[in-house]
Amino acid sequence: MKKIFEYQIWHLLAILFSVSLFVFLSKNMECLSAGNVFGHNTIFWFGVAIAVPIMHQLYVWIVWRLELYKHYFSSRFGWERAFFVYRLGFSILFGSRLVFIIILAYSNRGTLEVSSSYVYLLVGFISPIVLYLFYSVKKYFTIERAYGIDHFDKEYNVPYVKEGIFRFTDNGMYVFGLLILYIPALLLFSKAGLVVAIFNHIYIWVHYYVTERPDMKEIYGTTPM
Repeated sequence: MKKIFEYQIWHLLAILFSVSLFVFLSKNMECLSAGNVFGHNTIFWFGVAIAVPIMHQLYVWIVWRLELYKHYFSSRFGWERAFFVYRLGFSILFGSRLVFIIILAYSNRGTLEVSSSYVYLLVGFISPIVLYLFYSVKKYFTIERAYGIDHFDKEYNVPYVKEGIFRFTDNGMYVFGLLILYIPALLLFSKAGLVVAIFNHIYIWVHYYVTERPDMKEIYGTTPM
C-alpha cells in the first residue's frame, strides 16, 4: 500500500492549492464570473472545469497503482478487458476536459481583451503543433501506450520513442498535448477559459512527477527525464 500512495501527498497539496485558487479567483476577479449558459453562471462552469482534470488524474493514479502493484483489475477480469474498461473511463474524462472548457469559454466569451489578430495568429501557431503531436502519438508512440498499457500488460517492454515530435522532447504529450485546451478559450476570447487551460497544463505535470515518473522507474528502471 505504501507504493500505491507514494508521492501522493504532493498530489493532495496540489489539489488543495487548486481549490483555494478557484475560491480566490471566483471571489476576486469579476471578469472570470461574467456570463452564463445552460442555466448556470460562469462560476459554476469554472468549478466544473477545474474539478474534471482533478477527477481524471485521481482516476488514473488509483487505477494505475492498483494494477501495477496489486494486479487488482487484471487478476479479476484479465488484463485486456480491464485495460479496455479503464480506457473507456480515461477517454470520457479526458474528453470532458475539452468539453467543459468549451462550455466555460462560451459562457465567459468576450472577456479577454486582446486584439483578434494576435489571437488568430496564436491559434494558427498552436494548431499544427497539436496535430503533429497527435500524429506522432498515433504513428510512433501508439495510443495504447498513451493510455498506459504498460501498467496492464506485464509483457510490454518497448523502448522510449525518439521519432516524430518526440525528437524534440521526451514528454511531447505533456509539453504540447494540452495546447488543444487553449484553442476554444482563445477563439471565444474567454479569460476564464484561458485560466483553466493554463491550470490543466500545469496540473498535468503534477501527474507526471507524482504518478507517471515513479511508475516508469518501477516498470522500466529508468525515465526519459
